[in-house]
Amino acid sequence: MMRSAGVRGAVLTAALLPLLTAAPGCRSHHMEITVENRTGSAIRLLEVDYPSASFGADSLAAGGEFHYRIQARGSGPLKVQYTAEDGRQRQDNGPVLAEGEEGRMEIALLPGGKAEFHSR
Repeated sequence: MMRSAGVRGAVLTAALLPLLTAAPGCRSHHMEITVENRTGSAIRLLEVDYPSASFGADSLAAGGEFHYRIQARGSGPLKVQYTAEDGRQRQDNGPVLAEGEEGRMEIALLPGGKAEFHSR
């Protein structure tokens, strides 16, 4: 008795699936980013740009934190911008991220439009 092509395909897929999921190099590299608002007042329109994408929040209270997980595609600088309580646009450039980089990055927004970038 012959099996149909569909049954053979299903059997082959079931046999190969464990091998494919265990293949080395299939792991995604992520970076956990935390933005801390240490400016002393609330901010609006927070945006963090990184290679190939960006993320942000409508607002962030004084002393507040915003957490986000990224996966860098390509290499390029990390940038942060926001609108301060006085309505002024603030922007600062951070370190260059490389594709496949992983770990943690803390961005501390400071008074006067300054920012500190700390990676682990």
